[in-house]
Amino acid sequence: MDFIELVKGMLLSPVETFQKVRKADLGDALKYFMILVVINAVLSVIISLVALSSMWAVYSSIFEGLGIAVPAAAGFGIVVIAILMIFVNLLVLFIAAAWLHLWVYILGGRKGYVETLKAIAYGNTPHLLIGWIPLIGFIGSIWSFVLYILGVRELHEVSTGRAALALILAVVVLLIIIIALAAAFFFALVSSGVMPVNTF
Repeated sequence: MDFIELVKGMLLSPVETFQKVRKADLGDALKYFMILVVINAVLSVIISLVALSSMWAVYSSIFEGLGIAVPAAAGFGIVVIAILMIFVNLLVLFIAAAWLHLWVYILGGRKGYVETLKAIAYGNTPHLLIGWIPLIGFIGSIWSFVLYILGVRELHEVSTGRAALALILAVVVLLIIIIALAAAFFFALVSSGVMPVNTF
């Protein structure tokens, strides 16, 4: 399947498309994912430039009023951020796939890590295509979450319930870990006296 067919398939008939990509290898999935990431990065940069240009006059007058030269490298900075977005997305793909695969494996998925990575790579289609749009981008994320479930189900050949439970466990346990670490960090700061606590 070519790129456009894959995008259409993931958006309009994801179950059949996931069944077709069972034969795809890691390289195919990464190529597809990277094209989506580049598209997302370019569109995100365009939105950022539009937003920046509308605020540029305000920021310019503030900087000039303070006697500071307007940063000429702002546009360059946005391009650097776009490039970083591409690398970060790729890194997150591998880490997220490993974390999710742990739960998929616990719940009976035995087709391997690559299949979990493919579920996330292909399932990211809506998120990467519309996630950059202000106010409605979250719809792409929700849609992608559903596609992750379908992808795990189809590529690991497990039930929908097991696939959904694997995703839910991956998210919930990660949130619990983050909250626990944040709480431990906060209490460490308070107990060390770095962060004073007001007592009434």
